[in-house]
Amino acid sequence: MADYVSTNQFKNGMHIALDGDVWRIVEFQHVKPGKGGAFVRTKLKRLEASGAVVDRTFRAGEKFARVHTEVKSVQYLYDAGEEVIFMDEETYEQFPLPRPSVAGALEFLQPSSSVQMLTVDGRPAGIQLPSSVELTVTDTEPGVRGDTVSNVSKAATLETGAVVQVPLFVNVGDRLKVDPRERRYISRA
Repeated sequence: MADYVSTNQFKNGMHIALDGDVWRIVEFQHVKPGKGGAFVRTKLKRLEASGAVVDRTFRAGEKFARVHTEVKSVQYLYDAGEEVIFMDEETYEQFPLPRPSVAGALEFLQPSSSVQMLTVDGRPAGIQLPSSVELTVTDTEPGVRGDTVSNVSKAATLETGAVVQVPLFVNVGDRLKVDPRERRYISRA
């Protein structure tokens, strides 16, 4: 027996089945116009490899099959080209994920780092990065002394290959705290 969820019960991060695919609700807004029926405007992200983000509008009270998800701790082992190998930290079972489904996250992962993996109906669906990671700067332009205008930044390449904008005082070899979800500099580590 399937579990159904109404548009009135939507929450950010909830997963629903729509058109044969699994979608995550990125954001939603209930709209009650002066004339006509209420509706719900949503932004949905497909969990499959494409990761497409679409805007959809539904009538208020419309029902969808709810997809049960679970989060478990896994360790990133290595990149095997077409797939990326992870290990469940509880059972030590190794499993691959298709490279396109985790490509954005790989730029901020070092081998043997722990992340949260999302499973949909028992199948691995993707990984969730922590709110911050510490990485070392491997390449950046030297800051010019006296150039202290506020909000000026430069590009810096981190040890994992990710490129983020950093303040002028950051140099090669500095350890930085970076937000991988927004790809932005937080502070020195």
